Order: sequence, then C-alpha cells, then structure tokens
Amino acid sequence: MKKLLKIILEPFFRMLIHWAYPRFQRQDGYVTYTYIFVHYFLMQKIVGINRSVPWPVHFTSQIIEWQKIEKGICCDPGDCKGVYINAHGGLKIGNNVEIAPNTVISTVNHYKRDFRKVGYKRGIVIGNNVWIGANCAILAGVHIGDNVVIGAGCTIREDVPSNMVVSQASEGLVYKPQSGPHEWDCTTAKFM
Repeated sequence: MKKLLKIILEPFFRMLIHWAYPRFQRQDGYVTYTYIFVHYFLMQKIVGINRSVPWPVHFTSQIIEWQKIEKGICCDPGDCKGVYINAHGGLKIGNNVEIAPNTVISTVNHYKRDFRKVGYKRGIVIGNNVWIGANCAILAGVHIGDNVVIGAGCTIREDVPSNMVVSQASEGLVYKPQSGPHEWDCTTAKFM
C-alpha cells in the first residue's frame, strides 16, 4: 500500500514542486518530492514562512531580500535549519554550495552611532563547490573561492582563496590547502 501511494503521489508532488520552486535544481535521487512537500512546501507555501522565495527554505531559516541572491544549481540557501541570510548588499552563490544549520550570511553592517541605520552594504561572492559548516558567520564584502571547505564555527571576515580548508583554532582561523580537486561536477548531473 505504501509503495502504491508513492507511485501515485510522487508524480503529483513533482509537478507541484516544479511549479512552486522554479529555481530548485537538484541532482536526481537527492530527496523525494514527497519529502520536499512535507518538509518545505507546507510551511513555506501554505503557512507562508518565506513564501516568496523560489527555492525550498526551512521554516526556521530567514531569507531577507531573496531577489538580490544570484544562485547556481545544487544550491538552496536556507534549506537547513536556522540559516539567516541578509542579502541587501547582493549575494552571488555558485554551483554545488552547501550551507549548514545556524549559519549567518550578512551583506550589511550597522552604523556605529545609530544601530537602527545601515552602516554599509557590501556584496558577498561564494564560489563553486563550497561547504560552509554549522554555526558559521560570513560577513559583508567577503569573496570565497572555488573548492573551499569552511569548518564549523568560523567567522569569515576576509577573502578565502580557492582550494582551501578553513578551520577555527584558539589563535584564529587556520587555512590549509585542499588535498586534491573536487570530484563531482554537478553541471553534468541528471536533475530531478
């Protein structure tokens, strides 16, 4: 019975998800359309949390100025729990970028003498094949290169060159070169 329901409902959910999320592109087999419907669609499109965002966003995440986000494929900013993205200054995210839970990405900063005002807006660029670990903060004006892994708890205040692993240590951030090229090219994948 459960298998029969899946056979019947999955094509319906596929059509519904493609209609509701025109900018959603993930590789085939990533998750089922039923999963997307239950975990994202109901809260986002029916209840109305982040309703206007054209890709799946978790109901505990907040996306401000989604129109100023330019994103690649295999990348859904805010699909993990507790992600906060303020894109007032512009945000460009490449292909195959994962943003882990409780990460903050902010393209603005407050004015020092009046916290109600915006001090400055600076765009952020995140390259292709980037993993941003849990509880990270990416601050305004930063450029992160391709093939980068940012470990949990890092605060990124300055540019990160391509092919690096960034981790947090007691003395600050530690940058180590990647030990080889990225193995998967998402642009050649079959999409859902």
